Amino acid sequence: MKTHASPPPAFGLPELALIAITFIWGGTFLIVQHAVTVSGPLAFVAARFAVAASIGALVCRGQLRHLSKAELFTGMLIGVSIFGGYALQTYGLMHISSSKSAFITAFYVPIVPLVQWLVFKQRPRPAVWVAVVLAFVGLLLLTGTDGLGLGLGLGLGKGELITAIGAIAIALEIILISRVSPQLNILRVTIVQLATASLIALLLMPVMGEAPPALSKTFILSVLALGCASALIQYVMNWAQKRISATKATLIYAGEPVWAGVIGRIAGERLPALAIVGAILIIGAGILSEWRPRRLRADGKAIAASD
Repeated sequence: MKTHASPPPAFGLPELALIAITFIWGGTFLIVQHAVTVSGPLAFVAARFAVAASIGALVCRGQLRHLSKAELFTGMLIGVSIFGGYALQTYGLMHISSSKSAFITAFYVPIVPLVQWLVFKQRPRPAVWVAVVLAFVGLLLLTGTDGLGLGLGLGLGKGELITAIGAIAIALEIILISRVSPQLNILRVTIVQLATASLIALLLMPVMGEAPPALSKTFILSVLALGCASALIQYVMNWAQKRISATKATLIYAGEPVWAGVIGRIAGERLPALAIVGAILIIGAGILSEWRPRRLRADGKAIAASD
């Protein structure tokens, strides 16, 4: 009797782990928004990732002795993109709501294939271009509800623009993790990238004229909470993307702003109807950008088309 190996489950532990961290990730927007009322953005990013790196170093202190040059370089490279994404996102949260920030950040999902095209020469599928247009329209609708232009998304505010640029840095982070994580030690790379993001923020504080914050209860609790969350999020991202495709991971990440929107609404935030339409377009664009049409094999069975 001929037997066939069972296909891997559509949703296993890596997928479930990513869903869990997208929920945690969605909740961080509101915490950051409260934290920047008592701290400058660079100080908060520096402290947040310093705590995260310290937690990682404490958990796997025995492995740091074996840190390779490749892991150091890779971790620093990813750390630069993490700093760019989170620092710009933190700056943006000084001007816009946590819900709006989360949905604009989701703009990185359809941007991922474009960055892969520009950096790694992987030509996007036609659906990606449609997704980018949808995401851009959604971005305009989402950001055009604060009296900008004619209320039809004819302009971007400072917070929205900064956050959108930060989304590009996050797209680069996702791509780098998927490219290098299968070959390197996840724990060591995670520690280096967290420490790099913290160090860059710390070094830029005097350059940007940002003073150290007062050690208030809000600042300390926010730093500790997000430090723990950041350590968990970055490690799980690295661990899971070593086991599933970047496509599937990115689709799961697309749910993060939905969680942020739910949490923001519970906290009292309200988005106008036009902004909600824009948010839906951005999420839909993210799903479309990672959608793969199915084709038939010679035996008649449907399989997903490759990139």
